[in-house]
Amino acid sequence: MLEVTKAEHIEEYRIQIMFNNGACGVNLNKALLGTMFEKLKDYNTFRKFELSDVVHTIRWENDSALAPEYLCEKR
Repeated sequence: MLEVTKAEHIEEYRIQIMFNNGACGVNLNKALLGTMFEKLKDYNTFRKFELSDVVHTIRWENDSALAPEYLCEKR
């Protein structure tokens, strides 16, 4: 099972993500679609993600989260 083990904001909508099988940078600029992610289009809100121990991926304060597999595809 793919899991995010570390995540660090780089710039704009780019996050350096470490997966349990390696690392890749992720650009989420075009991935923030739908009403759940509307607030994340605000750069200051986007930057405030955290690593969830429950779902093993990044999540935001409005409970938005993206599956690790989806994140890995956005390299």
